Amino acid sequence: MSEKVTVGLLGLGVVGSGVIKLIENHQQKLAHQLGCNVQVKRVLVRNLEKSRDVDIEEDLLTTNPDDVLNDPEIDVIVEVMGGVEEAKDYILRAFASKKHVVSANKDLVALHGPELQDAATRNKSDFYYEASVAGGIPILRGIVDGLASDRIQQVMGIVNGTTNYILTQMDSEGVSYEDALKEAQELGFAEADPTADVEGLDAARKMAILGRLAFSTPVDLEDVEVSGIKGIALEDLQYGDKLGYTMKLIGYANFDNHELEVNVQPTLLAKSHPLAAVKNEFNAVYVYGEAVGETMFYGPGAGSLPTATAIVSDVVTVIKNMRLGVTGNQFVEPHFEKELKTPDKRYAQYYVRLYAKDEAGVFSNISALFHDQDISFKRILQTPVNKDEVAEIIFITHQTSLQNFQHALEKLKGLDAVLEVKSYYKVEGDAIS
Repeated sequence: MSEKVTVGLLGLGVVGSGVIKLIENHQQKLAHQLGCNVQVKRVLVRNLEKSRDVDIEEDLLTTNPDDVLNDPEIDVIVEVMGGVEEAKDYILRAFASKKHVVSANKDLVALHGPELQDAATRNKSDFYYEASVAGGIPILRGIVDGLASDRIQQVMGIVNGTTNYILTQMDSEGVSYEDALKEAQELGFAEADPTADVEGLDAARKMAILGRLAFSTPVDLEDVEVSGIKGIALEDLQYGDKLGYTMKLIGYANFDNHELEVNVQPTLLAKSHPLAAVKNEFNAVYVYGEAVGETMFYGPGAGSLPTATAIVSDVVTVIKNMRLGVTGNQFVEPHFEKELKTPDKRYAQYYVRLYAKDEAGVFSNISALFHDQDISFKRILQTPVNKDEVAEIIFITHQTSLQNFQHALEKLKGLDAVLEVKSYYKVEGDAIS
């Protein structure tokens, strides 16, 4: 083993710049941990003339991927360029050259993770991607290594900082979704095109990765049911607050009797739940194991240096494996075949807000309809809307199957006395009355 391990970077944006800074500034600690120096030898960029957030020698930069991928002296490739197809091609080429790869690319890992892992294993290469989920939070390592002896049954997470910031502002400041989104964009927490975040797509990719590792099951992105936060009304957050809940975009994965459920959806979370206290752009992942019980991982879910911390930690792991001669052995094939839970086996509580005629017998008809589906009510609010004999009714159900709830909802929409079902959301946890 040489006294130096060389790294090649694919990309030098915000995160890539953070990787350079950490490797340069933490060189003494890295050498102490590894017994060798770590050096960045080559960096692939799209534009050599672009001004950058890090001081770097110009002769390290290249626009030719071959200068990184075909350099026999480069041991580890760090992929922080983003995108899917081009990045996938470069990583497969790196594995073919017996190089090791560290990636922060959640889109790529969610879509092609198993294929890339198979290529890595065939070539005795390491493939790590801690930074693809929740930025600087060591959640993947925590699941794969820290909880390796346990059987994980449930993973719930706030894994998108943009939506958490928006919902926090709506909840704490009483601002509209549109105003909260605009503020998030001005502060750099949301992209100019926030679609992937606010529609839940970003969180879905992360939940596919988490489910895959937590349950040792081949979870695909299309297995994740997704709904975002665009339609959330301020009234629902206010009523939720009165009932003891706060609104979060929750990624949820459950594995029970070898049956899988993975989804991303706005959820009214009991204020007593550990995730309810996670505010603004921060991320957190709550894990329930059969033996350990409840654990939670919390921290910054994005940003240059937090994400770079996860990347460089993966680089350290790769180099340790190189020095021990055990590269390419970290992956374990999925243990269980995938079987998705059907709606009759998916249980939850639900919040419903509707407008109905303000007249005698209406609520008893609604109650009877739900009773026919074996659904009872846990909490109820009713207020007059205006002088037009319209009432706003809000209720939270007890636990029921998704199938029964969907049947009740369809019948509810068909009642003459129900003018409009304004909203409905999953409820998680028991609010303190």
